[in-house]
Amino acid sequence: MAQILDGLKISGEIKLEIKTEVEKIIASGKRPPHLAAILVGENGASKAYVNSKVKDCAELGFKSSLIKFPETASETELLEKIGELNRNPEIDGFIVQLPLPKQIDQEKIIMAIDPKKDVDGFHPENFGKMALEMEAFLPATPFGILTLLERYHISTEGKHCVVIGRSRIVGKPMSILMSRKGFPGNSTVTLTHSHTEHLEKYTQDADIVITALGNPYFLKGEMIKTGAVVIDVGISRVADDSEKGYRLAGDVDFESCAEKASWITPVPGGVGPMTRAMLMKNTLLAYHSEKR
Repeated sequence: MAQILDGLKISGEIKLEIKTEVEKIIASGKRPPHLAAILVGENGASKAYVNSKVKDCAELGFKSSLIKFPETASETELLEKIGELNRNPEIDGFIVQLPLPKQIDQEKIIMAIDPKKDVDGFHPENFGKMALEMEAFLPATPFGILTLLERYHISTEGKHCVVIGRSRIVGKPMSILMSRKGFPGNSTVTLTHSHTEHLEKYTQDADIVITALGNPYFLKGEMIKTGAVVIDVGISRVADDSEKGYRLAGDVDFESCAEKASWITPVPGGVGPMTRAMLMKNTLLAYHSEKR
């Protein structure tokens, strides 16, 4: 039976480390780190996610600013606000919550963010530096997965890692990071996606499987080999008879995979809390990167 890669526990440790550091910063008479978030429209999941970030800031002693725009906001208005945040020396990092309404060009918005304040790690400059193994902000979810592997001392060197999904937020950066020099890294990586034929051939050979599809219970026990490490990034709402009317489900069929895997992340409580913690970590790194 697999051991649990407990994202709640590890994220709690990281947040405590950050909080302790922020207390020292404030005690020395300096201002705390400041994270801003831009939210456009009334998307329920986006609102919940941004609110959780504001809550994390309060818990760790950060200052936070939430800037809301209506669903009808124009691209020009949003670009003007991004320009203001770029120029504001009191803001260390900021995020623009995705997805954006259809009248706004997402690429243009990401490009407008100052890479030194891009704590989501989405700007092409940060992505390029990451790919070249230069110092950069790593996207929060891949950063969280690396940290989980590191803190549980999961061996990655020479291992075959199969990544399912090629999004720019998780799949692509994860495939680059797992093949980089150092730990966690030095893996042989196969990046699979919706056009991969006979996907199970790859997953059955994998020492580490990282799945980021958003397809509930996709990865079954018969698709992995005994002793594999399984990282589940997917999170979907599946209808049920509970009071809420749904439950959260990952990409992994937990019961069947946990019987064969050596380590596995649960959903919820695995990768999700790590993503939130690493956004705070990136904000702290942004704070320190400026000369103070």
